Amino acid sequence: MDPEPSFEDTYFDYCPWDFARHASAAQRAAQDARQRGLAEAGARFGPRCFVSAAAGVFPDVLVLGEGSYIAGHAYVTGEVATGADCTVNPYATVRGRITLGDGVRIGAHSSLLGFNHGFAPDEPVHRQPLTSKGITVGDDVWIGSNVVVLDGVTIGDHCVVGAGSVVTKDLPPWTIAAGNPARPMRDRRAPAASRGGTQSDRTGDAVARFADRARAQAAELVDRCWNPVTGRYGDRPGAPATVRAHCDAVEISDLLLDAPPARLTAAAHAERLRSLQDPVSGLVPETASDGGPGALPAPAHDGWVEDGSAEYHVLAVGYALELLGSRFAHPVHAALRMTPDQLVARLEGLPWRSRAWPAGAWVDCWATAARLNHVRGAGSGAPGALEALFGWLTTRVDPWTGMWGAAASPAEGRLQVVNGYYRLTRGSYAQFGVAVPYAERVVDTVLDHARDPRWFAPGRENACNVLDVAHPLWLAGRQTGHRTAEVRAWAEEQLTRALGRWRDGAGFGFGPAGEGGGGPGREPGLQGTEMWLAIVWLLADLAGVADRLGYRPRGIHRPEPAGTPWEG
Repeated sequence: MDPEPSFEDTYFDYCPWDFARHASAAQRAAQDARQRGLAEAGARFGPRCFVSAAAGVFPDVLVLGEGSYIAGHAYVTGEVATGADCTVNPYATVRGRITLGDGVRIGAHSSLLGFNHGFAPDEPVHRQPLTSKGITVGDDVWIGSNVVVLDGVTIGDHCVVGAGSVVTKDLPPWTIAAGNPARPMRDRRAPAASRGGTQSDRTGDAVARFADRARAQAAELVDRCWNPVTGRYGDRPGAPATVRAHCDAVEISDLLLDAPPARLTAAAHAERLRSLQDPVSGLVPETASDGGPGALPAPAHDGWVEDGSAEYHVLAVGYALELLGSRFAHPVHAALRMTPDQLVARLEGLPWRSRAWPAGAWVDCWATAARLNHVRGAGSGAPGALEALFGWLTTRVDPWTGMWGAAASPAEGRLQVVNGYYRLTRGSYAQFGVAVPYAERVVDTVLDHARDPRWFAPGRENACNVLDVAHPLWLAGRQTGHRTAEVRAWAEEQLTRALGRWRDGAGFGFGPAGEGGGGPGREPGLQGTEMWLAIVWLLADLAGVADRLGYRPRGIHRPEPAGTPWEG
């Protein structure tokens, strides 16, 4: 006969499910004595229960159903009652008024906190009264490791709560939930065949199919926007030629084909874009009717030229030239010559309270100009100007929202402030690789905005508004895991919608009118295609499947920092 296996007492502290089968007579006697001691204080135990001697069990009421156990270093206090076959795993905390059904699994290091402190300002917290609504958990529930369940929550039968979640609200039966706060992800009853693998698998397969389709059609959709008469690009067939359309064509071809648009060589594309720069200001106005350089307004007293298109072209042309292996012919003098005092005065004068989007767009332009000037060896600007920019931004950010400008308005909600946040941080914090302030508050604010049906109901989204949510969530997500599951769920939903907008041979349309009525509309074109391709990457990365796309933006919407003046 084989000898009986030897199990030290500490083994059962961590693996109590083996106690009923493998404990020695002495170990069973010690367990019986442990339960009798607790019973003298009013506890009740069904058959085949186990309570580790290494657990801190100090209840007012304790009822363990048949086959239930409390593992080593668990902490159990208050009024706790379980059904049959319940497990409190090592280092779990179960406190307050807790009721568990049959077959409940509580993962290691999880906490069920069925009580709460008051926190009124008239007394220190340690003197505040305790309240207890209690926690109720149904039958057949799995609570993963490192989960926190707060007082007053009911978790329905057959639920699964993902590791690391914080459950703040009731969960209906059969819910699979995850995140902080925990959010329902799907119904556990959905048959495996209908699910077609995990959500990540399905999303990954969808983006891989999309990327193959887009690459196969990229040359066609760019070429359709070339006007052979003028020899220039318009946003779509029949549209006027613009600087942005040429830059979008370069971006799309680089992203999907890893080559410049076939109508010109890389050098010819670069020379055409370089020729459009105004040598005095260094800005790039819209082209004249003959395709040559356009005119700019007279500069303001600080040397800056007020022209929205020219400001955006600093970004569009600057990055397109880098993709073509080139750079601007001249420094962006309008930024290079601005002193720190002039910069701060202009920042103070931007319309943060009423029009945060154009305010953020100006910062995007100036900061991008500073980087481009540095790259071409002209320096980033007057001494101390870049430091003045980040100093001003850091001291003016709202710590409650993580934003700059008014938090919301009745007419637009958070549209202005969130869209302005994207433009501002794209050119400054993201471009230079600087951590954004108050990342968790950013996530809260942006997710709140993303629920506004005026901008995000199905069919109402445009490229500007979705990009201006996706990028801040991506950027802040590099610093915090705050509400990750919610961010991922939003990204997966928007990704599914975005992929459905692709038009074969034509690409993406921008969507309904954007900020200030802007944007080229719903018809497929170069601007919509360039922006949505970048959005798809951001959404796919938030959903954890960007590797399936086989592309990564390298131009104006690149995820990585573009290099900083502080680098050696």
